[in-house]
Amino acid sequence: MTDNDRPHYTLPSLRQAVRGAARAHRLPAELRARLVMSAADLARREIEAGRPVRLAVFPECPESRKCPVSPDGGPGGRPRQLVVTLDALEKLGADRHGGPADLPLPAEFTPDGSAVWRLPLPGGHNARTAVPSSRNGGGPETGEDHGPSELQAMEQELRAALARIDTLTAEHRQLKHELAETNRGTLALYVQLEERDEQLRNAHGQTLRELEDALRPPPIEVPGLELAVHYAPAGTDAPTGGDLYDWLQLPDGTVHITVVDALGHGVTSTRGALNVTHAVRTLALEGHPLESIIARTAEILMPFDSELMSTVLLARIDPGTGDLYLANGSHPPALLLPAEGEPRYLEVRGRGVGYPLAGSERLLHTRVEPGDLLVLYTDGLTESRRDPREGERRLAEAVRRHADRPIAEIPGAVAEDMHTIILHPDDTLALAVRRPRRD
Repeated sequence: MTDNDRPHYTLPSLRQAVRGAARAHRLPAELRARLVMSAADLARREIEAGRPVRLAVFPECPESRKCPVSPDGGPGGRPRQLVVTLDALEKLGADRHGGPADLPLPAEFTPDGSAVWRLPLPGGHNARTAVPSSRNGGGPETGEDHGPSELQAMEQELRAALARIDTLTAEHRQLKHELAETNRGTLALYVQLEERDEQLRNAHGQTLRELEDALRPPPIEVPGLELAVHYAPAGTDAPTGGDLYDWLQLPDGTVHITVVDALGHGVTSTRGALNVTHAVRTLALEGHPLESIIARTAEILMPFDSELMSTVLLARIDPGTGDLYLANGSHPPALLLPAEGEPRYLEVRGRGVGYPLAGSERLLHTRVEPGDLLVLYTDGLTESRRDPREGERRLAEAVRRHADRPIAEIPGAVAEDMHTIILHPDDTLALAVRRPRRD
């Protein structure tokens, strides 16, 4: 009997044949249901068009070949997977209804119009029942029998599908619960970390403020002079830098001011600047001439720190007479704004600590009249843009603009005007000294 002589499968008989083969090999109910629906979906168009469809089912051994058949018709080896083939399918291209991705159980498609499923068999299973098919001598059942066994099989498959859904639903619910618990724990930990971080920031800030107070003393109170200061570090993560200052009243009544800008940023530059200011203070209190202090500071410090480089500006002012003396070592010049007149920079040539031939070339002498304003600063105030000369021009304008403010407001207001545009961040230091007008 040839394939052409065999009766055609109907959809019910095809389902029954596939289901019977799957049950004979003890495939799980869910897998069995997927196989039955996929085979029926692929064969539907062929069967409705009256074209024959061939079904072949055989176990495959580890060597990827059919297992030998035992005398009673069953496979003699121990199969690892079940191969189910559906032949004589036309139009398996893109126009076929229900592509491979649409099948409940995806299949392999061959060029000759076959769909192949390779299904793992339960461990240790060795089916002893021949499965009816057109390739092993069987054929389709032409009846439309939907007896109790068929209905029971469908009910079993439905129960398996529902059980699978229930299991997945329970797992999903459990995962959502676990995720919610994890999220609550993570949120609580995040809040604790934020609180701890805030505590550390507060403690860190308090320590830095204490360090700032120690390194940068508040303005001294001297009759006949008003003093104020503004300092801002290059970055909030490094609130200390190489821009330091010092002011003190000497035994003769004059006020000594030191402005230092050590090369670099952060704690290393702070250490260098601190060494310079302390050395200058010691030399000033010992009575060394102002014009010699920068050179003497370099002689003292360089043997201990050959990498130190620092600009230095020294100012000595008499509160009673207004006499001002300046010594400079590579530092930006002081700016003097007379109460009546134009601002002018007080240029003094010299070289800073760590530079060749350190020291001030001369001592500049001028007078600060009542109402005059003197501004000392570091290059972070004028070199935030590319052209330092442009920075000096803008600084003179800013000082003139804010000169009538209370002395405590002037340095900060000037710095704010100067830093509307910053091309490169740098520590900023500005000091203001004013002789009050006579009543």
